[in-house]
This record gives sequence, structure tokens and C-alpha cells, in this order.
Amino acid sequence: MVEPAHATRTLSLDVAGQRVPTPCDVVGHGPEALLLPALSSISARSEMRALAKDLGHDFRCLIPDWPGFGDQPRARLPLAPRTLDAFLDALLATLPGPYALGVAAGHAAPYLVAAARRHPGRFGRLILVAPTWRGPLPTVMGPERRGLFRGLRRLVESPFLGDVLYRINISPPVIGRMLRAHVYADPAHVTPGVIADKHAITRQPGGRFGTAAFVTGALDPVETREEFLALFDGKLPPVRVLRPERAPRRSGAEMDALVATGRVVKVTVPGALSPHEEYAGEVAAAIRAA
Repeated sequence: MVEPAHATRTLSLDVAGQRVPTPCDVVGHGPEALLLPALSSISARSEMRALAKDLGHDFRCLIPDWPGFGDQPRARLPLAPRTLDAFLDALLATLPGPYALGVAAGHAAPYLVAAARRHPGRFGRLILVAPTWRGPLPTVMGPERRGLFRGLRRLVESPFLGDVLYRINISPPVIGRMLRAHVYADPAHVTPGVIADKHAITRQPGGRFGTAAFVTGALDPVETREEFLALFDGKLPPVRVLRPERAPRRSGAEMDALVATGRVVKVTVPGALSPHEEYAGEVAAAIRAA
């Protein structure tokens, strides 16, 4: 089968009082679909390309990089939930759709849901792939240590020492362990090429600021499970949650709590926290069946 057309454009969006250059891939043709990559140390729009190539036979997929993330030098912004909300508002003002699909992975999921609430009628359906709302340190250590997390963020953001700490913690061996531990389900998929690609993303100028914000929970859009579930109250487009079979225990429990509300429809897919990369074909099939 012939691959769908693929182009990249750069948007100039007004976010937090700054003009932010925003690369956006455009893949395929048909009704429009917005695909939002996860927020993480290795986040970039490239993680959505395999999925977009599959969906691109039926949809015109738009894939932006989040501010502070991606495979290009990062603009220095006040990275906080209000900034990411403002980014999506600016994106939807520039590319208003309407979108037949809104697809979001990981930590992008609650931001997409909140945007759909702020912009009713823009999305026909929402697809949340392995949705999360809590950063790695709050997930592992508990929210009561927020003071420690703020201190760690300031340390990583500091000149000289912060860059040294960042380089140590995103070295290729560390990235490989992270991918095998909870990002990919099959360790055989964590090839040297995959590790090298992810490491290149982390080495973009300004990369440590997005990582520090995400890992310490500063980009968590809510503070409790109850607040997360409340995002799904009220009028929303139909929401489908693609729940990976091998999601980590704590993250999987949050996905299961959302499914238990009855406000979303669950579809089980293979994978861990990044099934849209590791099993793009199965995820695309689940989206088409929605």
C-alpha cells in the first residue's frame, strides 16, 4: 500500500506572551485528526508518525510538538498546566478543524479532554491512549513530597550543575532501562536505534526544562484522582480509552478507575505506556473500530 503524503509546517503560536515556533507534521488526507504526543523526557511528534501513516489513509493527521518538548531546540517558557492549556487554545485558533478525531497519548490525554470542554463541537471523538495524569516522581513517591519535587526541579534547571545532572539521568543506558521498564512491553523492541533516536531528542538545547517539569509533577493538570475523573463529567464527545495490557501497576490503576466510571469505553490493546509507537497497527485498528 502506498504511504500517505507527509509534510511538515511550522506554526507561529502566541503562548504565554511569546511567539513559539511549533513544528507540525501533516500526514494523509480525509477528515482532520489531531494527534498529540505524550509528555515525557523523550516526547516528540515523531512518536506518532507510525500511527499517523496508518491512519493517514482515512484521515488528515496533524501532529504538533508540545512547547518545551520535541526534536528541535526548545523555547524557554514558564512550563505549567496553564501554559499547555494556552498552547492548545492557540493551536485550535490557528487550526480550528473541526476534527473527526482527537487522539492523545499519556499525559496529553487530560489536556485534550480539557480542551474539548473549552471548545465544544471541535472534536467528533476522543481517543485516549494509555492516559495518565500524574508525573513519575509523584506516582512513585506520593504527592506529600511536593516540596522535594520543587527543589529537584530547581536543581535540574540551574546552570552548570543542572545540565550535568540532566546528562547523567538521560544517558543512553538510562533511557534503555526506562524503555524496557515501562514504556515498551517487549524488550526486543528496545533496539540500539530506538535508544539513539530517543537520546537525540533529549539532547536538544533546552531539553532539561521540560523533563524537569514533567518528572517532578509540575505538568500534572490535576492533583488528585477525583479531579482527573471530574474532567469527564458533563458534555464531551464520545471518549474511548485504549488500555494497554501491560501498563505499569500504578498507571494502570488510574486508567481502570476512569473506565469504572462508565463515562468512557475501554478497548484493550497490547503494549505498556507507549502502545501507539510499539503497536501502531493495533492501535490504529482500535481507533477505526471506535
